[in-house]
Amino acid sequence: MPRTSLIPAWIVKDSPVHGKGVFARRRIAPGACIIEYRGERITWEEAQRRAEARGGPVNHTFFFTLNDGRIIDGGSRGNEARFVNHACEPNCEAIEHDDGRVYLYSLRPIERGEELSYNYALIYEGRHTAALKKLFACRCGTPGCTGSYLAPKMPRRARAAGVHGRSGSSGSSVSSDPPG
Repeated sequence: MPRTSLIPAWIVKDSPVHGKGVFARRRIAPGACIIEYRGERITWEEAQRRAEARGGPVNHTFFFTLNDGRIIDGGSRGNEARFVNHACEPNCEAIEHDDGRVYLYSLRPIERGEELSYNYALIYEGRHTAALKKLFACRCGTPGCTGSYLAPKMPRRARAAGVHGRSGSSGSSVSSDPPG
């Protein structure tokens, strides 16, 4: 993607939402391509193995599921995009291009100093227990905050029919079963 400047439109620093965050260095226009989500391309099985080795599903927030079922592991050979935090009412969206590369685009004008965010819409096929909801609790603070990074569970009929929904265009997943 072409850049309009050699200086990135963003900077990584501590976030009041969660750990590190990515913040606008200058005003960003709606529809602007901000950053590519980079990392090692791995299989679903390898993602599951890595998640267990890292101590469980909490680290899946660096995993991004692609349309072909592969995973981008932003924690391995990734870039600063892995620090873009979740928000229930985000100012960015993640879009996968035909070549399998994922970019974050602004949904609206983003002011200098504003934290960049997109909706993770984490898909978890297992039971949404209180402990799981606590693990993936959202602190975005937006008026429409759902309290969780987790995407709403699909009705059993839709799952049985093979419908696979993704909220927005993010592809994050924490399912114990491969996507498909």
